[in-house]
Amino acid sequence: MNKVRFEQTPNPATMKFLFDQKVTDKTQEFKTSQEAEISPLAAKIFGFPWTSGVFLGPDFMAVTKQDWVDWEVLAEPLSGLIQEHLDRGEPVYLDIDTTLSTNDEDPNDPPLIKDIKRAIARDIRPVVALDGGDIVFNKLQDDVLYIQMKGACSGCPSSQATLKEGIEVRMRELFPGIKEVVAV
Repeated sequence: MNKVRFEQTPNPATMKFLFDQKVTDKTQEFKTSQEAEISPLAAKIFGFPWTSGVFLGPDFMAVTKQDWVDWEVLAEPLSGLIQEHLDRGEPVYLDIDTTLSTNDEDPNDPPLIKDIKRAIARDIRPVVALDGGDIVFNKLQDDVLYIQMKGACSGCPSSQATLKEGIEVRMRELFPGIKEVVAV
């Protein structure tokens, strides 16, 4: 039995907890305990008053805390709690039909939007997932690509650099018609 590991992210308020296996195909960000009701694991984390956000990825969870508590106190017990949840075979998500990603291709999307969503999924999401975050397509309007930063990327001090020096540069290489990438 491997233990849930934890590691820091570029966002000092967010810690990434790595599972030893893929536990879901879904990704979802939870900003409130009400949103987390579809995930018993996320709801458990929101049971603590210091929780300000949870992002569930296929094989990790990024937890964002409030400033009044330190990771030195939280990280080890929290990794144990997550491990216990997984060891008991408790569900990560309830069996309800929800749309969990705005990145999913819509058959009605024009070809350019489909290509942009595929590029985000292929080139951007795996990189930001390494730091406990996610990037999803929001819209393309007047040659400006709007994206949503989730998990550790949301509120991260280096997110603006990631956005402009990484995501925007790559998306403009792939799609020269894009003038700018903006986070919403």
